[in-house]
Amino acid sequence: MFIIYYDVGGAHSVQTAAGIHLNILPMEGIPAPADLFKMKKFDNTTKADYGRIIYAGTDEWGNKVYTLSCQYASPVVVPAVRDMHSIAGGKPHELLMVSTLSTINTLMKIGGYTSRRLGWVNFGRPIVVKGTLQAYPQIAQLVREVKKMLPRLMEDALLERAINYQEPQQEQIVLH
Repeated sequence: MFIIYYDVGGAHSVQTAAGIHLNILPMEGIPAPADLFKMKKFDNTTKADYGRIIYAGTDEWGNKVYTLSCQYASPVVVPAVRDMHSIAGGKPHELLMVSTLSTINTLMKIGGYTSRRLGWVNFGRPIVVKGTLQAYPQIAQLVREVKKMLPRLMEDALLERAINYQEPQQEQIVLH
């Protein structure tokens, strides 16, 4: 299964969610500010990262976890990602797109804008870190809900594979 956490900038809430999902950051409690930077892209995205699906790691069940900055185009980007997944042969239940937009607070918006958009990292970073730590319980709750759904989704994917299983055909070599 592919799990993609997405938001506007891809630098803060999605990085935190992916870190929690991958057990890099704790599910319970609030981490130290420095711990947020265990995610290499936390407050470290550039314009080149916008619209790119960035691999974050593999979870304990073997699911690939990614992050995505949609900018303000998620109504267009998310369906395009789903369609591309389908075109590439993926089944709908093998892709989970998770928006972290509901977890973003005002400090994260102000700090993220000044740090990432304006490039005022020394000014914006402390603000976005404070905002992220304030939002941390909501981000952790979102990830908790995702992880609670995963066993059922993975079971559906296994059932689908079992139903559609076909014995591999042995290749025949024909000489002319």
